[in-house]
Amino acid sequence: MSRVQLALKVGDLEASVEFYSKVFGAEPAKRRPGYANFALTEPPLKLVLIEGEAGQETRLDHLGVEVTATEQVTAATDRLKEAGLATFEENDTSCCYALQDKVWVTGPGKEPWEVYVVKADADQLGKSPVPAGDACCGSAPAAGEPAQAATGCTCGGG
Repeated sequence: MSRVQLALKVGDLEASVEFYSKVFGAEPAKRRPGYANFALTEPPLKLVLIEGEAGQETRLDHLGVEVTATEQVTAATDRLKEAGLATFEENDTSCCYALQDKVWVTGPGKEPWEVYVVKADADQLGKSPVPAGDACCGSAPAAGEPAQAATGCTCGGG
């Protein structure tokens, strides 16, 4: 099974968790400091909430497609390259409290997309300590820059 991922940067994580728990009738699948995700089967969606600055409006952080195996990430990478899209690959990367393999592309509106597989749980949000308020993919990339290059942290939704 694969599912679409929507990652939001939220100003009030607790209020957002409470709201989305009511909307989907489900509790988060994972809670960590500054982070929560809902792994929903109906609708098939991975909703990732990343704590941002207190009081900031919720905004899109990034989009993704979660798949079940590294081979699917590899197949997506090949397909995206063959389609002429610039890709950025990461293997065995720790992000959003998960060990992942992934490939990134950037849409025409500068929206970052990833195809990723969660391989295992991890103890940290990203590869290295990240400043508060910039948890993952926290700022928009420069023109032509891969999505993850803006912060040095890539985040899939483990």
